[in-house]
Amino acid sequence: MTDQANCTDSGAGSAIRVLLADDEQMIRHGVRLILRYADGIEVVGEAANGAEAVRLAAEHRPDVVLLDIRMPVLDGLAAIERLVGLDPAPQVVMLTTFGDEENVIRALRAGASSFLLKDDGPQELISAVRAAAAGDAVLSPGVTRTVIRRMLSGGAPATGFGATDRRLAGLTAREHEVLAMLGEGLSNLDIGKRLGIGVGTVKTHVRSILEKTGSGSRVQAALFAHQMGLMG
Repeated sequence: MTDQANCTDSGAGSAIRVLLADDEQMIRHGVRLILRYADGIEVVGEAANGAEAVRLAAEHRPDVVLLDIRMPVLDGLAAIERLVGLDPAPQVVMLTTFGDEENVIRALRAGASSFLLKDDGPQELISAVRAAAAGDAVLSPGVTRTVIRRMLSGGAPATGFGATDRRLAGLTAREHEVLAMLGEGLSNLDIGKRLGIGVGTVKTHVRSILEKTGSGSRVQAALFAHQMGLMG
């Protein structure tokens, strides 16, 4: 068993509580080391399979679960459905080496809020945890391209998008910038840093973009950005 109630890293009561789930101990150790030195993040447990992740999530009530896809007993994709059914439900961030189209689409449909690849950098991991805890969604740039390619090829419906730029014309100059960055898969935090504005302001822009473009999610907004040729 890998239940580690005593492995909790130091952190204040308001820290983001994170559960790690990966069948490779070295991966869990490396991720925990990265998060240990991130302000305001606390690792509350580790699981070596999906079933254990669900049990520990119910016990420790983490804000965020970092979840691998391929694990024994219960794989990550099956575990997502159980995790999002908990009360309170944690935000699920997929952290995996398997960024193929089928896994990405299945994970997002099952309720994962974010999807990162294990070769993304430490800062991307920390940003994703913070973004997920804030109710934001983050896709690795590589994963974003996978989702966009799948949608544009007809593998998943992109409801409400057509060859028109009327919705694009309704955006402000700043919203154009933010929309292009959504197309890159950037989080609100990273968009704010790039533009030199606060996260709250970014959220306001994102809400406006979703409304004006008729997008039901950040992924659909990213698709719209690609369809409108904003990615350069």
